[in-house]
Amino acid sequence: MLLKTNAKRETIGQVRFIHNFVSLGPVRLNVIVYEVDGVLIDTGSIKVIRFLQPFFEEVQAEQVVITHSHEDHTGGAAFIQQKYGIPIYMNEKSIAHCKEKATYPLYRKVFWGKRPPFEAKPIDDTFTSRTAHWQVIHTPGHAADHLSFLNEQTGQLFSGDLYVHPETKVILQEESIPTIIQSIKRILQYDFKEMFCCHAGYVANGREAFEQKLRYLENLQGKVLTLHEKGSSVKEIQQRIFTKSYPITKLSLGEWDSKHIITSIIQDAKRG
Repeated sequence: MLLKTNAKRETIGQVRFIHNFVSLGPVRLNVIVYEVDGVLIDTGSIKVIRFLQPFFEEVQAEQVVITHSHEDHTGGAAFIQQKYGIPIYMNEKSIAHCKEKATYPLYRKVFWGKRPPFEAKPIDDTFTSRTAHWQVIHTPGHAADHLSFLNEQTGQLFSGDLYVHPETKVILQEESIPTIIQSIKRILQYDFKEMFCCHAGYVANGREAFEQKLRYLENLQGKVLTLHEKGSSVKEIQQRIFTKSYPITKLSLGEWDSKHIITSIIQDAKRG
């Protein structure tokens, strides 16, 4: 099977973005890079740099902000740094990690390529663009360094990978559903309507989408804990709640799996 890549561009209001797609057999992954008001939000994957180069050239961004350090969001950072020399800002937690050669499983290197090292500066709690003031919101759960960005002038939220899908079925082994729940609650304290997700794309009613996802996750958390308290094992809970299997679980050798949803909830409950 050959790896296939393609991309498409879109503009909504003043927000320009490029959807990048990578597929291998039944598994199709995507990631989106946004630009608004001179700010580039994430840099995409090195695997699709041929699509990203003309986009970067066109938007002429003045600064880059990174939602989190995963390779599909930081793969183009080194290219941007070498080509344009513009500053890159991210969570201080991952700056040292991103200066080194990336280490992650082979299947991710196949899909997203090997992220080249780059240098970034620590992002503050706020930043400014040409015409706007932005809030930087710490939203861990998908990744420990995950950030979301709110344009206070437009009320537009750029949520990275916090949303992705209204009904989460599989997560990375490192993710935490209880932490994601807390991050969604934090996001909902802010005033926004439109949401731009790095995988789901533009969501006009972003607040409603997050409220729906929060209800789903809290209900899911309750189901898991009820079954756990009745003595069900992780495997039994998985068979009860998640009846469908997903190709990414097999391809990733279990790094993506619905069982991680269950274990993250149980582990958090044990910590009390």
